[in-house]
Amino acid sequence: MDIKFLDLQKINLQYQEEIEAKLLETFRSGWYLLGNEVKNFEKNLAHYIGSPNAIGVANGLDALRLIFKAYLELGQMKAGDEIIVPANTYIASVLAITDNRLKPVFAEPNIENYNIDIAEIEALITPKTKAIMVVHLYGQVCWSEELDDLAKKYNLKIIEDNAQAIGAAWNGIKSGNLGDAAGFSFYPGKNLGALGDGGAVTCKDSLLAKTIRTLANYGSEEKYINKYQGLNSRLDEIQAAVLDVKLKYIDQDNEKRRSIAEKFCSEIKNPKIILPIFPEEKKEHVWHLFVVRTDHREKLQNFLQENGIQTLIHYPVPPHKQRAYRYYNHLSFPVTEKIHHEVLSLPVSPVMTEEEVEKIIEILNKY
Repeated sequence: MDIKFLDLQKINLQYQEEIEAKLLETFRSGWYLLGNEVKNFEKNLAHYIGSPNAIGVANGLDALRLIFKAYLELGQMKAGDEIIVPANTYIASVLAITDNRLKPVFAEPNIENYNIDIAEIEALITPKTKAIMVVHLYGQVCWSEELDDLAKKYNLKIIEDNAQAIGAAWNGIKSGNLGDAAGFSFYPGKNLGALGDGGAVTCKDSLLAKTIRTLANYGSEEKYINKYQGLNSRLDEIQAAVLDVKLKYIDQDNEKRRSIAEKFCSEIKNPKIILPIFPEEKKEHVWHLFVVRTDHREKLQNFLQENGIQTLIHYPVPPHKQRAYRYYNHLSFPVTEKIHHEVLSLPVSPVMTEEEVEKIIEILNKY
């Protein structure tokens, strides 16, 4: 391909000197878990998000799993409780719920921005509802005063799946600090990506934070003394060191993504392609993905491939239609299913050249 969907090598080589120095320092330290690199990254992440607490964990799925597990241990949820979750999301959002013997209640998305349709939530609330999970999908904040009011009215937790939106903000508040707790993913392809798996939780409640930290370390606060039936889910020193370097550049990287997205939105002019809406408040979106829709996705994808442009589909099958959730396969969510049949993700990254951006626009306008 002339234009890769995401050139991870090029992204990381921007910071080669700093990353290599940090890796060498960490290697020579002889301390590889639960050390100073993780402490430093947690402190810097918490400061960046504006949250009083940040806990490094093994991956983004574990971040969400641990939030629910902690609420269960604290008696604020129990098995069988209901969690409202967007039907239009990556399966990890739902796995975190069912893994804790909680029940997902699917809500349709807004066709304009693909995030959960906040206007549809209240009708889904029952006496068993304990939380709303919002997913800041593709990098766009999903939030409103109405959502906040709903949570207060029904005494519900709001959990953010912030895997795709680090750096996004609503009314000056960063995603990851809008709800009660948030899960982050540092999978290599994310806007803030590690050199392997990694994740984090941010939350406002210090007891929740302490419980999550304990659960992530085998349920242990003191070595060989286990308070809970926990997990082994820890961010390692090497990944923390890399992430701490890259965190310094996240805003400038996100700004490059925004400028590309703005150009795509203003210059791609093809009636066969539905573009995402560029938000009035630019900081509400960090453009982890630039997702278009079309009636004939395979034809468009093949056309782009023939012209040297690599694309991906996020995501071809919604969670309720997966074999893993075959007991939900009978459910029908027409808006979600329409989105999953039509979406195609175009390349967008902080290392794309002007020539690559212009080529993508030119080819799409020729389609």
